[in-house]
Amino acid sequence: MGIAALTSRTLNSAEIDTTTRALRAVVEHRDDLVKTRTQTINRLHVVLAHLIDGGSEPNLTADHAAELLRRVRPRDALVKTLRALTVDLVGEVRQLDRRITKAAEDIQTAVSASGTTLTELCGVGALTAAKILARVGTITRFRSAAAFASYTGTAPIEVSSGEVVRHRLSGAGDRQLNFCLHVMALTEVRQDTPGRSYYLRKRSEGKSHKEAMRCLERRLSDVIYRQLLRDASTDGADPVGHTERL
Repeated sequence: MGIAALTSRTLNSAEIDTTTRALRAVVEHRDDLVKTRTQTINRLHVVLAHLIDGGSEPNLTADHAAELLRRVRPRDALVKTLRALTVDLVGEVRQLDRRITKAAEDIQTAVSASGTTLTELCGVGALTAAKILARVGTITRFRSAAAFASYTGTAPIEVSSGEVVRHRLSGAGDRQLNFCLHVMALTEVRQDTPGRSYYLRKRSEGKSHKEAMRCLERRLSDVIYRQLLRDASTDGADPVGHTERL
């Protein structure tokens, strides 16, 4: 996010209120817990591979690891040690699962209290809405949808060669916001939505899958921008004067 703020000349200064800071804190806390859980699960896979022929399944859970562990009968000091380590790791995963669930509940509560309508959009759950709110802050600091697209990293950069016109995404911008838009785009394409129709239209025009997805993500950036503007409007009217259409 710092790169986008430093390089863009079309952004107003960011004013982040305490509510946004609090939301960002709980979102980042949940992300940290998820990363720690992934690391712990990876360690659990390694230890189980030494205890059980063939190891464990890819999507390992604490309950499944405990079930596998019940089949292990300690025969020597090594097996006893590895089994004890596995028990500890299973306990850590269970504790992390509880903390992640609690963080998700806190995020849901905060998003509901914010009054945002982002969750009405296809592909936007409480977590995605929380990340958008936390990363964007005050939407009115963006002068236009184009400025917002630059911030989200969805503004295309032309990389044409001769008569072949191609675009790629900017490496700048907020990568977490960009990921949120990517998740939205994937959800739209997998369902019968206006976004899927738009994507298919771009494919019929000769664009590759990646190019069509980039176009869709750019459109969805506009959708988010206007939705946030509407939420910021005191009378609920559309500040940009028209409804969203893909």
